[in-house]
Amino acid sequence: MKKRILMGIIATSILLSGCGASNNTPAESANNGISDAIMQEHSYMEDATAASSKEQESDKEATAEVGNIVLPKYTTLRTGEEAGTIEHITYPSHDYAGDGSEITKEANIYLPAGYSEDKKYNVMILMHGIGGDENEWGLTKSTSRVKAIMDNLSYYGDIDSFIVVTPNGRACKLGGEEGSGIESFYLFGQELRNDLIPYIDSHYSTYADYSDGYDLSIAREHRAIAGLSMGGMQTINIGIGECVDIFGYFGAFSAAPTSNIASKTASIIKDKEYPIYYFYNICGLQDNIAYQSASAAAKTLPALSEKFVDGENFTWQELDGGHDFRIWYLGFYNFAQIAFK
Repeated sequence: MKKRILMGIIATSILLSGCGASNNTPAESANNGISDAIMQEHSYMEDATAASSKEQESDKEATAEVGNIVLPKYTTLRTGEEAGTIEHITYPSHDYAGDGSEITKEANIYLPAGYSEDKKYNVMILMHGIGGDENEWGLTKSTSRVKAIMDNLSYYGDIDSFIVVTPNGRACKLGGEEGSGIESFYLFGQELRNDLIPYIDSHYSTYADYSDGYDLSIAREHRAIAGLSMGGMQTINIGIGECVDIFGYFGAFSAAPTSNIASKTASIIKDKEYPIYYFYNICGLQDNIAYQSASAAAKTLPALSEKFVDGENFTWQELDGGHDFRIWYLGFYNFAQIAFK
């Protein structure tokens, strides 16, 4: 893997639980923070452009690599043959947080420019936060920032482009009172394993050799899971904690409270036969919702488990920022360049 420039790690003490003094529950605090973050999304482009102008003056040949900004050339909208496409799908699933009955779920899918059934593609599952759904990452229109980043990373040759899927991370019937139940987030591993991934493998050209009852683990090196806030928790608790046999790459962006602490993750995977190809983490230093939980979940993993080696298959990145899309889009941009290498 090519050498990547990382933000320096600032020495701080690690708190293993909580988010600071508050009368709210972790879920309520996270929900409020994410609602505020969604309102900030639209100002991201202007701020990122201004922040990067000085750097570009001194580095005219800047290329995509792990860093602390998304360079403007990677958010330019591409059209025609240079642009990927977005599909909205429905797929059969089950009410895992309820009575187990059959339900229909929705998701959005990014297909790379020139997508062809004659080629096999890697797949990244990209999860939303506690207050969002399958649309929170904006993968719904041609102006999607995730789409622009993917189109440009592929156009400039930084990645071998892959499929991105943004599902609704609640493993339950949606639209009723149960739809907002916190426990449904923690049961999403069942939907991933039984419903969503088999649907993707059976309907798109992935590396999996789909058949009824097929072994999902055979193609794990061609799957990644990542997410913001609650989706970061799902990446850690479910992706690594429950589904390490079907995913090889993991990205946690501002992982939410209730993420498994590092010692628990190290214990869970201690005797697992499956290697961790990469685990990337990012969090803002001023994130009073997730910094403590995210750092407690990941920062010390290389010291606790030989499965994580800093600079080889593990990155902890922290930088100035809060609980918002400035961090999350940067996390996606960086992780997209790490996955599947």
